[in-house]
Amino acid sequence: MTAKIIVFANEKGGTGKSTLAMHTIIALLRAGKKVASFDLDPNQQSLTRYIENRKTFVMEKGVPLPLPEHTCWTPDVAKIYTLRSRLDKLAHEVDAIVMDTPGAHTDLGVEAMTLADVLVTPMNDSLVDLDILALVDGETLKITGPSHFAQTVWSTRQQRMLERKPSLNWLVIRNRMLFNKSKNSQTMSILLNALSRRIHFELVGVVSERVVFRELFLKGLTMLDFKEENIRIANTNSSRSARQELCVLVDKIWGTPLLSEPVSAIQ
Repeated sequence: MTAKIIVFANEKGGTGKSTLAMHTIIALLRAGKKVASFDLDPNQQSLTRYIENRKTFVMEKGVPLPLPEHTCWTPDVAKIYTLRSRLDKLAHEVDAIVMDTPGAHTDLGVEAMTLADVLVTPMNDSLVDLDILALVDGETLKITGPSHFAQTVWSTRQQRMLERKPSLNWLVIRNRMLFNKSKNSQTMSILLNALSRRIHFELVGVVSERVVFRELFLKGLTMLDFKEENIRIANTNSSRSARQELCVLVDKIWGTPLLSEPVSAIQ
């Protein structure tokens, strides 16, 4: 068994990496996969706090929710392991390794991208955030060149080739989509489709803006925790749409469908 390494990366903060990483982790666990998770941001520790909130919920409510084998990559951990050596050990113990990286350019984040089989880049659906992928002329809205992050991805792909590793599968997801179709959204669609061909990534759908994602964080819960004692269940159009969006993302990441039956979301 060799684990699939999934890395969530974007050099800009506040794009939903930790939330989507957590939902991917829980989807994999609920599909019967063994999962190890890594938080490579020792300052923010958003994924770590999400998992700690979940552990607290489990203890207080007595609900046996699935949890990954988690590591927060602090300086103390780095004194014992290198990232590569730790992943090499885990690669034969779990089915998937999910890593959440800082919202900035760091050597550790770049190393994680080099080791990844799948790179997931969430980005807010805004022209302000488009510069994470490309330089765009403000007057003509034409793409003038790749961004620093896109060049970093290209470098990691080159490194993988030198190490004779399979090609990196780069997935980009439009996050926090508004429900109304604005001119901004239409422009984003045009530019992202052009970029996907130019710098070789795959657009994998959208995740709409919903307050529930912020509320779930405090309890350590996800939209995929359902039919559990002491958890209120909702089955609204909004929750069904949210689950569908997340399932599309996770299926693309894993390569095959994982959640074959509809689930009810937490309210």
